[in-house]
Amino acid sequence: MLRFKILASVVPLLAAAVFARNEIGSVSHPCIALGDTSVELTSLFWKAGVHVAFTDDLSRATVRVQITDDANAADFAVVDDGLGSETESCQPNPATRLVTIAAQPVDGGPVIYLSTDGPADYRIYVRSKTFSQQEAAALIVGAHGGHPLPLQAASL
Repeated sequence: MLRFKILASVVPLLAAAVFARNEIGSVSHPCIALGDTSVELTSLFWKAGVHVAFTDDLSRATVRVQITDDANAADFAVVDDGLGSETESCQPNPATRLVTIAAQPVDGGPVIYLSTDGPADYRIYVRSKTFSQQEAAALIVGAHGGHPLPLQAASL
């Protein structure tokens, strides 16, 4: 009887682990490709290498991201509603960097101040049905581990 109780308690844990590992099938998360590395948002907090948080208080921010209405003025633009989306550019690989959005700052991780005013470390332009402005900001900051750096080229 004790063996049955142990088995009954272990089976749900194993099932949860399998689902968590595979993120319950093939759920698509916002992702960008930067050179040979892809950066993807994940809902699995423990798998992410970078945990970003957002704040409304500029004094608490470590990275400032400005939302712009001019794609030419942006350091990073997300426009994925047209034809010719580059779905192959963001395939998971060993170099994939996983980023998660935390409710509170985690262990000195980047804290993003997202606004329409400058000055800013990054300027983003977002016109998308799949990416929110917050997700785009998290990806671009997470791509550099929370340290503002000049961008080279990124694609969806």
